[in-house]
Amino acid sequence: MNIIGDLFTAQPLVALFITIALGYVVGKIHIGSFTLGGVAGTLLVGVVIGQIGITIDPGIKTIFFALFIFAVGFQGGPQFFHALNRRSLNQLVSAFVMCVAGLGTVLVGAWVFGLDRGLAAGLASGGLTQSAIIGTAGDAIGKLGLSPDVTKTMQTNVAVGYAITYIFGSLGPIILVTWFLPALKRWDIRAEAVKLAATMSGGHTELDPGTFNAVRPTVTRFFTLDKARGSSGKTALEVDAALSDAAVEAVVRGGATIPLTDKTILQDRDLVALSGRAEAMTRAGELLGEESPAPDGFRLVEEAREVILTNKALTSRPISEIRKHVNVGLSHGVYLTNAKRMGIDLPLLDNLELHRGDELHFVGRPADLGRVQSKIGYIISAAARTDYVFFGIGMTAGLLIGLITLTLWGVPIAIGSGGGCLIAGLMCGWLRSVHPRYAALPLGASNFLRDFGLAAFVGIVGITAGPQALVAIQQHGITLFLLGVAVTLIPTVFTFFFSYYVLRIRNPIEALACVAGGRSANPAFAALLEKAGNSTPVVSFTVTYAVANVFLTLWGPVIVGLVTKNATA
Repeated sequence: MNIIGDLFTAQPLVALFITIALGYVVGKIHIGSFTLGGVAGTLLVGVVIGQIGITIDPGIKTIFFALFIFAVGFQGGPQFFHALNRRSLNQLVSAFVMCVAGLGTVLVGAWVFGLDRGLAAGLASGGLTQSAIIGTAGDAIGKLGLSPDVTKTMQTNVAVGYAITYIFGSLGPIILVTWFLPALKRWDIRAEAVKLAATMSGGHTELDPGTFNAVRPTVTRFFTLDKARGSSGKTALEVDAALSDAAVEAVVRGGATIPLTDKTILQDRDLVALSGRAEAMTRAGELLGEESPAPDGFRLVEEAREVILTNKALTSRPISEIRKHVNVGLSHGVYLTNAKRMGIDLPLLDNLELHRGDELHFVGRPADLGRVQSKIGYIISAAARTDYVFFGIGMTAGLLIGLITLTLWGVPIAIGSGGGCLIAGLMCGWLRSVHPRYAALPLGASNFLRDFGLAAFVGIVGITAGPQALVAIQQHGITLFLLGVAVTLIPTVFTFFFSYYVLRIRNPIEALACVAGGRSANPAFAALLEKAGNSTPVVSFTVTYAVANVFLTLWGPVIVGLVTKNATA
């Protein structure tokens, strides 16, 4: 042990990376369908390794948390600002009520049971499963001007409160969303999800998991042009217009493929490749000629392209209208194959409204995709490199905003670098969605900043807590655990009934998804998706999740400001 202790003392970053590695191993252990998760696992392993007594520069913790919270804001920015409109008003209010109810429950528990600022913030972080509160609260505690010993004790207590309350904070919402609330209302989640999907798709039934439609919506066929059918001498675009549900993809003349444009004139005996709906092919034979086999070795190259929706004219409009907009005068076989919001797959149902910042996946010829892209937004591959100018400006602005101190009910509350970087990230994410030439931060890069930043930050928190954490657990363990149960259950149940009866969010899937998103409960959302068997909960979850991520994170300094009791060093 002395050798390990000497190694960790000489190079503390070795301890940090071992903590992250072991923490994510522990986080993957399954207990039934429940897993602890890498963040909580890293915190617990950090506390164990921290018993050795390791000192890590606090500046390292600050920068990792700043990177994490900026990435969170950047990814949620487009959806957060989109949620601030009348169309999503009920879901927005539901999420805000959940956040306020959670804050109120934490404050009442802290005042009644005499918790200090650190324990109260840890109770909020674990009970509401918002890991970012650890950073924003710890940052605010550091700005109180208390003695170093008291400050360290309170910051340790944040981690202790989180560790004790996090497990039920994750498990409780799963039980409520997938069993208790549906049983109380006598809802069959799968049946309700199928019903909602049918409504959103204009009456088409949603397929069960693991099944697919064997009838392909599009096919590619070849026809030998017969001038007697009347299409000889027409342009490819004129043929597209006549066929409606099919498009000319290639023309082979004299054994060679010729360049294809809208103005290409078709000639007798041309071999024409058509892509489109199968039912359109009968009509194609009547207009063009007899169907023929494809030439040996012939390849029809198409491209899959991901486009971010930024066109204001297309936002908050259903997929059916987007499809019509894309296909008018542009088609040539361009098809929407997938859509994502905040990295989560959306159901491709006709009545689903698309939002600015959604990621749309198209398939078609590169030239045709280029025309479609100009009508929709910008291609993701065009933003494959991080815009370090705006990244640097955003981080600088966030750290400067963190210096601001607000007064709430006469109590000074410091926003801190965490809150400042969150706000800066939100603004940069929004800017990227409306002006795609600026503030590029590719999804892979932002995911790395978010996940590794949080893992490193939590690992340092656990290591720094060290022996003090065991003392705090012995003193407050049972009390904190029971308070954590209350903080998990009370706001969730209250918000569900408030949303159902007051806000009139009556659809079962939407109501349950709002509950999961309003407290940023990813495990509960995953369990709800599994029960639903389709992606119908995604839409309501993303709106409420984006709002909850912002407000719950900001509760860290609010709790530190409103709870006046300090720790005893």
